Order: sequence, then C-alpha cells, then structure tokens
Amino acid sequence: MKSIIIAEAGVNHNGDFATAKKMIDAAKAAGADYVKFQTAVPELVISEFAPQAEYQKENTGVEESQLEMCRKIHLPLSAYESLRDYCSEKGIGFMSTPFDLTSIDLLADLGQDYFKIPSGEITNLPYLRRIAAKGIPVIMSSGMSTIEEIETAIEILTGTHPSTPAGFRPTLSREDITVLHCNTQYPTPYADINLRAMLTIAERLGVKTGFSDHSLGIEIPIAAAALGACVIEKHFTLSRDMHGPDHKASLEPDELKAMVEGIRHVETALGDGVKHVTDSERPNMEIARKSIVATRHIKKGELLAEDNIYAKRPGNGVSPMRWDDAIGSPAIRDFAPDELIEL
Repeated sequence: MKSIIIAEAGVNHNGDFATAKKMIDAAKAAGADYVKFQTAVPELVISEFAPQAEYQKENTGVEESQLEMCRKIHLPLSAYESLRDYCSEKGIGFMSTPFDLTSIDLLADLGQDYFKIPSGEITNLPYLRRIAAKGIPVIMSSGMSTIEEIETAIEILTGTHPSTPAGFRPTLSREDITVLHCNTQYPTPYADINLRAMLTIAERLGVKTGFSDHSLGIEIPIAAAALGACVIEKHFTLSRDMHGPDHKASLEPDELKAMVEGIRHVETALGDGVKHVTDSERPNMEIARKSIVATRHIKKGELLAEDNIYAKRPGNGVSPMRWDDAIGSPAIRDFAPDELIEL
C-alpha cells in the first residue's frame, strides 16, 4: 500500500504569498502527494487573551499574544483559491486545514479531496458538525487526545453520537475517516512519540490510520510507513533560519525529499509477504550454495563416505541435501580432489 504523503507548509510562509508558492514548488520537487496550508480568520480562532504556547515563545523570541502572532503569519482568505490553482498547475494536490467555521465553508467551496482536522479541534462540537455536513472525506489529527475523545469525534462526524440533532444525517462513514496519531509538542521528544499507538487506534476504532510527525529528522515517519500508515504528514520550511513558530521543527526541502524517498523505498521493500526466490538473487544461488565434492582422489567403484566427500561451493552440482543418497553409493567414475561428485 502506498501512503499519502502530505507536505505540511502550514503557516511557514509567514503570511507571504510568494513564499507560499515557493513552498508548493518545493513540495512538488520532493515528491509529496499534497501540500497543505492552514486557513484561518485569526479573530475567529483566538481570543485576545490567549497566550502563546511555550514552544511558540521560544521559537519566535517575541513576547506577544497568540492572536498578534497569528495575524502576522496567516494569509488572507482570498489567497487560497490562487494557491489551489497554482497546485493544480504544478501537478500536486492542494489541501488546507480550516481553523474556524468560515474557513471550513471557504475550503469546501474551493474543493478538496480531504478535510484535515487539526488536533486542537477534536473537542470542538460545532466545528466537527460543520465538517460532517460537507460530506468530504476526513483526515483527523489526534494530538493531546484520548482514545475516548477520538471515538466521540468520529461519532459526531458520522452522525452516530447521542448528541446528534434530529434530522442531521452526515454522509460520512468510518471508511471515510483517517485518524493520524500525533503529538503536538514541537519538536516531539522521541520518548513521547509512542508510534505503536497508531496501531491501537486502528484496532480499537476501526478506521484507517496514519501519522502526523512533529519530531526532528525523518526516521520516525519512515518507521510509520513500515507500520502501515495510510497517511504521513510532516512540516517543512524553506529554511529553519526563518522567523516563526514552526520552522525549527520542520524539514528543509532536501530533507523532505529524502523522507519521501525513504518512505517509498520502505513501501517497495515491504513487498507482498510471499517468501520466494527473487530474480535479483537467483544468480547468487550457484555462488553461495554448496555441492558435494571429492576431498581426495576417488576411484571408480569406490564407496563414497564421510572421509572422501565434503560440501563446498559452488552450488551447481549435487546438493548436500542429497548427502544421505551419496553416502555408501559407488563412485560412477574417477573423481579428482574438489571435483563435483555425480550420482
């Protein structure tokens, strides 16, 4: 199975449209399936009293409210249609995560293959109902959440939760939902990644699963691919030296490309699970396997025995698996030392 790889541009364009287009180019060059942004009306997402997260303070080096920070780094809603069109022109899928109801409506009208729900909205009932009403397949991150909270969100999206209003019948089913295991610390300590939780989500909740990675490096998303992640999401930036909250925990373009290549290599290497001799290794069988050979001069008619035959390379003669057939049988002709025995 081939994972969907999402190159998460997020707000690493720092509110600059030209930079956003460059990020689309970089994601395409890296081989990602989608490039994903974050769409928001900051005033609808964040109150003026909301503080920055500690990692945001550390990465920006600026003491300001979360709202002030987000006003600086978000693109206006009018930019996303052009970004979608540019993705289409470049041949890469467009996605953006909505953070408010207005952004949900905008992105639904623009058309996306998937709606991406961020971890922070998994307990936002009106947000989840608005997403559910659109009928578009969902990829949902699950950072900061319990298995019970994920299940509740899935029930809201599918209209099976007890709180579902009368007459509200979403068209989404569990088959339309992919849950990404995630940890929202930037960067995530390796000890807190708990990659096996991705498997627990699949087993317990009966949905497709994937991984949204905020750790440093590329090895953890590659490991997620080996565990069967259907979707892999990773933040990237044009440069970690850029100013902003998410750059420090993001991949640069060459690293993103290496991650994509690593994931594709792992997917190819997983194979079909059938153990067989491959075409690539078949020529080595004669070199690496062994045959029964003479250990000294053997006269025709002499009985083959433990003291005059042995198993040595190459493997183009009688297999040592026929050792018992050879022992005690008469030599059919003279054999020189190291010569392949014939039976």
